[in-house]
Order: sequence, then structure tokens, then C-alpha cells
Amino acid sequence: MEGAKAATEPPAGGKLESALLQIMQQHHNQSIRQRQQTERVKKNAVRSASRVAGHLVEAVDGGVQELFVNEKRIELEARALLGTITRYRKQTDQWLAATNAVNSVLKEIGDFENWMKIMDFDCKSVNAAIRNIHRS
Repeated sequence: MEGAKAATEPPAGGKLESALLQIMQQHHNQSIRQRQQTERVKKNAVRSASRVAGHLVEAVDGGVQELFVNEKRIELEARALLGTITRYRKQTDQWLAATNAVNSVLKEIGDFENWMKIMDFDCKSVNAAIRNIHRS
């Protein structure tokens, strides 16, 4: 019986070797599947990261472009404001000169009026002196 058993059953080392080969084959196949899955996930992650980066760049570029347009508009408005300020300063200087001229004229009128009063007083004094002389 033992001899018959030995003939029908493969040697114990052969079963072990076959089991180890099967385990190695399964491990190899599982490693290949795992590697393929990892590559797919990696490619999807790279694609997703690329899309996110693209959207971020578009968002930032849009904001930067808007800021650039606003900056140019502010610069133009500042230049226009500077021109307006210069024009108003010149106009204010002209008004100041005209006001000073009017003040000078008014002062001269006041001086002339004062001179006229003095002349009137002097004429009256001379007239009174001549009358006094004529009466005496």
C-alpha cells in the first residue's frame, strides 16, 4: 500500500514547488494589476492636477488682467486730474492777480477821494483866507 500511494501521489517536494510557483505567479499577476492600476490613477491625478492648475492660472490671469486694466485707467484719470489741477491753479492765479488789481484800483480811488477832500479843504481854506483879506 505504501508503494501504491507513492506511485499515485507526486512527491512532497513537487507539491510544495507547485504551490510556491502558483503563489509566485499570483503575486506576479497581482503586482502587474497593481502597477497598472497605479499608473491609471497616477495619469488621472496628473490630468486632474493639470486641469486644476489651468483653472487656477486662468483665474489668476483674469484677475491680473483686470488689475492691469484698472491700473491703466487710474493712471489716465490721474493724468487728467493733474491737467485739471494745473488749469485750475493757473485760473486761480489769474483771479488772484485780477483781485489784486481791483484792490489797487479801489485803493487808488480811496486815495483820490482823500486827495479831493484835502483839495476841497485847501480850496475852502484859501477861499476863506481871501475873503478875510478882502474884508479887512
